[in-house]
Amino acid sequence: MSEVDRLIAAELDALASEWEALIGDLGVDVLAVDLPAWLARHSEGGKRIRVRLAYWGFIAAGGAHGSEAYLRLLRVSAALELLHLFALIHDDVMDESDSRRNHPSAHVEASAWHRDSAGFGQSERFGENLAVLLGDLAHTVADRLVDSLPRRLRETWFRLSVELIAGQRADLTGAAAGRWDEHHAETVARLKTGRYTVMRPLQFGAIAAGASADTERALLSCGELLGRAFALRDDYLGVWGDPAVTGKPAGDDLVDAKATMLVSIARERVDGAARDLLERLGTRRFDHGDAPRLATAMREAGVDTELERMISDDLAAALEHLEGAGLAPAGVAGLRETALAIAWRES
Repeated sequence: MSEVDRLIAAELDALASEWEALIGDLGVDVLAVDLPAWLARHSEGGKRIRVRLAYWGFIAAGGAHGSEAYLRLLRVSAALELLHLFALIHDDVMDESDSRRNHPSAHVEASAWHRDSAGFGQSERFGENLAVLLGDLAHTVADRLVDSLPRRLRETWFRLSVELIAGQRADLTGAAAGRWDEHHAETVARLKTGRYTVMRPLQFGAIAAGASADTERALLSCGELLGRAFALRDDYLGVWGDPAVTGKPAGDDLVDAKATMLVSIARERVDGAARDLLERLGTRRFDHGDAPRLATAMREAGVDTELERMISDDLAAALEHLEGAGLAPAGVAGLRETALAIAWRES
């Protein structure tokens, strides 16, 4: 992972030099730092889940350190982290989230710069605009990292990027339309979270290693199920996670009326006064004060227990696909350890 961090830092250093040549003496005006330095700061930290999965997929598929294939893996892994950063920054704008990783979200930070400098116009709109540009810049650098890679890696990258955006679209429109049915929730979770976080990174590892079709299929099958477990855990943490650990306020997913499996299960189980809270999701009659009460009611109805049962089942089924597939033992061991860590993570 340190090699990926160094590659990201080198790419952002190169970006900073290009940026300085473009901007010249225009200065940063109301900004505390310009976009490349700001992006570099936001790229620090994180769990590097996608990097770990791509790496262990590569090792499981027979990849070797120090090879040309390994260098290709490093590039696509660095691109994955920058794509993730793009998604987080834009997601915070769309969800109006105030914090990320226990720090102000990018749009909140930029809004504060605007206010502190007594800038013209609306501070909140300025912050949102700057955050969108910052996310776009992250995606641009990610695309440049992938541009020189072999065709199959580039084709898979394009598919991944489209899946992510399609999932985000379905998430937004589903919330607006009050879509909390199971099919919609599963589709959003698969496209927006599961595939780009788990399945495609494993596939990148397999492709980079030159894996056989059977090996790639085994990793894809594992990744589809493990990706679902990851998304379900996201749902859980979005309601019952500890903000001091997750770095985000609890209950935001409820306030934003996110189309999640958690809400789909709740609609089958919750009744009485809590049912009225549930029916108010997505309306102006549901606010942050209602989220803890609904979360408690869902827990009393066993929604959390059902979600954890589903996570456990998906995890077990995912790991079964690693058996008898001719994968390298070291890679299987690494994938098992990583799978357990992400399925039962607390942030």
